[in-house]
Amino acid sequence: MPSLQQTLDQKRAKRAWEDIQKVNGLPAEFNGLKKSYGSLARRVPMLILTNGLGQTLAYLRSKGKDDPKKEHYIIFQQLSYWTMSQVAPESQNQSLLDWVLQTDSTAYRRATAEALAYLSWLKRFAEAELPTEEEE
Repeated sequence: MPSLQQTLDQKRAKRAWEDIQKVNGLPAEFNGLKKSYGSLARRVPMLILTNGLGQTLAYLRSKGKDDPKKEHYIIFQQLSYWTMSQVAPESQNQSLLDWVLQTDSTAYRRATAEALAYLSWLKRFAEAELPTEEEE
């Protein structure tokens, strides 16, 4: 039986699903984080469209404070990992923010498009799987 090749969009969806399931699988004491993560996942694409990828990454990094228990940090890491794996796999040990600050405008636009494509899936799965801050 021949192996089935996944499309890039399927790979994005698979990674976004795995990322959402990691957050959703956190114990009950992290329900507040799940809600705030879900809300942020819904907002990040618009932040990129409004402010640009670089500024949005800087915002996520500054709010995340290198704390793995903060939604901004988690999304920064997830977004950075996926986008770097697609636009600069040879530089995977570098954060996406550091990379976009050093790249040319063509690569920056490609990274923005890839980030938005990944976030489209992340947002959909967050809406489907995670509670929102409005649900009490």
